[in-house]
Amino acid sequence: MFRLALIALAVAVGSPASAQSTVTLGDSAKALIGTWEFSNADRDKICTATFKEDRTKVGFKVEFDKSCAELFSLVTSVAGWTFPNNDLLRLLDAQGKALVEFSEVEDGIYEAPTPGFGVLFLQNAAAAGPPPKPPEQLAGNWTIMRGPDKIVCNVTLANTPFRDDLALTVKPGCDQAITRLGFTQWRVDRAELVLVSPRGISWRFEEIEGGNWRRIPGIAEPITLVRQ
Repeated sequence: MFRLALIALAVAVGSPASAQSTVTLGDSAKALIGTWEFSNADRDKICTATFKEDRTKVGFKVEFDKSCAELFSLVTSVAGWTFPNNDLLRLLDAQGKALVEFSEVEDGIYEAPTPGFGVLFLQNAAAAGPPPKPPEQLAGNWTIMRGPDKIVCNVTLANTPFRDDLALTVKPGCDQAITRLGFTQWRVDRAELVLVSPRGISWRFEEIEGGNWRRIPGIAEPITLVRQ
């Protein structure tokens, strides 16, 4: 009888139902409950994922909005999520296999290099801010200003591919400091506008009031991009 009791106990411990009953929400997991932005690295593909406390056979329930399946086909196979403290946030299939594994890279921002999809991101929907503007909205003629009123260069941001980015033309009469940098390309990188030179030099800008952009990190005499 004692041996039979041990066998029964071993079967119960090894059963999926028992394993599920031991799954708990730690502090890391509890902080995730709610709606999050689910996106690719460029944030030109965005949908939402809602993490819940309801149990599933492999962890806890996560719901994706309808557009997620069109943008990221793998979400149709997600049957649950787990996030043990001091571990990775995993999206699991019905067999408990990890489809995506997220690590926290900043406070409230998680990323997951995922074969076939590039780097996927999760960030709190309330803190994510508006999606980045598409390049066609930013293409056109711009003036680079130093301080409130000093024009240092006029440039054209084209919507045509050039190397790995989009084409940028520096117009005649620019300040020599700009000319020496030799910007020839530009791109939108998440919420930032980036000017790039073939030598690997880049200037990054964040959007400010009035549809203008300010170079980051900030300096004593700020540099801005102003639409002509």
